[in-house]
Amino acid sequence: MVTPVNPPRLDGTSPPPLPDPWRRPAVSLPEGVRVRVLRLVYGDQRAAAELAARLTDRQAAGLDPLPTDPADLAPGLLHGYRREIRALPDDTRLLLLLAAADQYPVATHAFLRAVAAARLDTRPLEAAETAGIAYATAGGVGFRDAWTRIAAYETAAPADRRDAHRLLARVLHDDTELPRRSWHRGAGALGPSGRLAAELTAAADRARRSADPALAAALTARAAALRTDPREQSRLLARAAADAWHAGDTDQARTLAARTNTDALTGVLALRTGQAGEAFDALLAGAARGRAHSGQAMTTPGTASAPTTPTTPPADRPRLPLAVDPHAVDPHAVDPHSEHLLAAATEAAIYTGDLRRCREAMVVARRLGVEPPGVLPALAAAVDGRYGDARDLLEATAGRCGPGGDPTRLLHAGIAALMLGDHTRAATATVRAAAAARARGLTPGVSQAMEFRAYADFWTGRPQAAEAAALDALRQSYATGQDNGACHLQAALAMFAALTGDGDLCRERAAAARSYALAHGLGLPGALAQWALAFLDLGSGRYGAAAARLRALAAFGPGHGHRAVRHLATPHYVEAAVRAGDTRIARAAHADYDRWARAVRSPDDLALSARCQALLTPGAEALDHYRIALGLHADGTRAFERARTELLFGSALRRLRRRAEARDRLHSAREAFESFGAPHCAEAARAELRALGAPATAAHGGDTATARLTAQQLMVARMAAEGATNREIAARLALSPRTIDHHLRGVFTRLGIRSRIELVRLLAEAE
Repeated sequence: MVTPVNPPRLDGTSPPPLPDPWRRPAVSLPEGVRVRVLRLVYGDQRAAAELAARLTDRQAAGLDPLPTDPADLAPGLLHGYRREIRALPDDTRLLLLLAAADQYPVATHAFLRAVAAARLDTRPLEAAETAGIAYATAGGVGFRDAWTRIAAYETAAPADRRDAHRLLARVLHDDTELPRRSWHRGAGALGPSGRLAAELTAAADRARRSADPALAAALTARAAALRTDPREQSRLLARAAADAWHAGDTDQARTLAARTNTDALTGVLALRTGQAGEAFDALLAGAARGRAHSGQAMTTPGTASAPTTPTTPPADRPRLPLAVDPHAVDPHAVDPHSEHLLAAATEAAIYTGDLRRCREAMVVARRLGVEPPGVLPALAAAVDGRYGDARDLLEATAGRCGPGGDPTRLLHAGIAALMLGDHTRAATATVRAAAAARARGLTPGVSQAMEFRAYADFWTGRPQAAEAAALDALRQSYATGQDNGACHLQAALAMFAALTGDGDLCRERAAAARSYALAHGLGLPGALAQWALAFLDLGSGRYGAAAARLRALAAFGPGHGHRAVRHLATPHYVEAAVRAGDTRIARAAHADYDRWARAVRSPDDLALSARCQALLTPGAEALDHYRIALGLHADGTRAFERARTELLFGSALRRLRRRAEARDRLHSAREAFESFGAPHCAEAARAELRALGAPATAAHGGDTATARLTAQQLMVARMAAEGATNREIAARLALSPRTIDHHLRGVFTRLGIRSRIELVRLLAEAE
């Protein structure tokens, strides 16, 4: 595998906390920038502090890419390392250079063969070992740290570096080593060479087929440097930017992209870290113009779901049009990858919430003569109110979720299944999308698939699993520069916090998501965060506030609200509005929801529609609607909503003095809420039982200590038990120290303990 100049840490581990120098005087670094800075400097705290102080305001805000040249990351630190290297004997420096060239920026594992081929004496390495700079290993040389390795390479003269690369190229003969041999040949070139550039380009194609986009990026960027034709250089740089993005090296991708002018590349980058509305325009422009180099830049099969952010274009770079004339399409110049560009444009419309723009994409697809991809035609039909047609199209898309398929098609299959209310199939499709992206080396596609998997896990009664998966995807989104995806995950985590009744965490997550969403025109996470706050109000008995928040979703425009979220939230809005005494608008909202439920024939949607009808029906007549709802829930998968239906049904039965049936329903609801980790909802069921005069069973029973905690609380508890401070835990989980303090107080309360010593003991016993 490649060790890029700025290797991404894609193992899902939390970054270490940063020192005080990270606190810029005027600007607090956004979490995504903070995480990427740490990765760029290989986790070195001194380099991180130096780089943070050197960032421009735009870089600190995440608007421009971070530096990628080691000399620009921490020149002060690197200067000290270079001084150490220069103090070593010449023979020692030569061996260290050879070892560094073998490892950086592309790892080739050829040091020992090169030493043998050149008949070099390795004894001079003892001087480096004595100085604590490097040491001998079974495979060659190990450096004290990454910066020592960089210094060993950068300190050498250019001619010595070229000689080292040529020597390494001579000893790489195995068929599997040919791409790395080409890398060293290219790195050893004196100047432009069309022949070497062609060799590097072919080697990069081979690396892509081997699911090694980081190696492909390095090879293609070097091929571009060896070309003299500006158009060919731009094409290769666009391809290298795509490869760097797929490898998770966001800043390298954005830096390379700034040197090209490609609509498709701009759109795919903007989709995940820029303005989603601008992404839609650029992607549609790329598809409509059918430029072959646009498709080659970012739209190889399975890559439309894997995007970044463009940097500010140079002054002489033409700006994107604000909209695309769908009739100005040249049907004779169709890019074979236009289908993927249209799929990505559909994703942009989903993120913005401006689903009406799907009509524009449909016109372009027809003019190009390509089949509208993914959920595009279904969304267009739904926007037009053709719910029956939308259902048929969604069924066709959701059915394309077999194992080993294209990641983009699998992602769209998952989205289609979510719209149909088929959460089991949605979970299957999104898990397979993540696996397919991972197998192809498309790192950003993994976390994007996990964004939509969170919905399925949440509604099917696995909130703790969903929260844990979303937290892992959040860390990976930040690390790979997918700030738009991170915003979506923040909103999903706010919803999970609302379910567990953790008000402080819900409000913190929702505030972070809404702030970013408003700045980037992201209607989906903005609306989801608003729904989370309303759900929190609903669970806490603030019915008027919940109804007001959900009613506002209907008034929000693209970039602020979302038609699909507003639709999904209808059952909660009806409940809040009825309890607040305002049923007029609730009846109209329910009518549209019922029409969709009948069209898609989802048991869960039909059950929730029946529950809405029960809430809107006075007296004993409501009971039959509740029974219908529970019968439909039995064929569905939304276990949490079934528990809410039982709670509402039990409450209605209690008011009508149907004591025996009310008690059974309320006990069932309480047990379900406790299993979901929703204590405030369980308490509502116990309150109804107390009003009935029935005993309310204790919440915890014989549960283990860990079973009483939410996924977030358990994570915080384990870190605290390992000795991490509140500030260190906050840095790892992208939360404030105040929220961590709140979590720990909640942990102590739920476990009935008073100290971290007791926490260590309890967790040890539970595990």
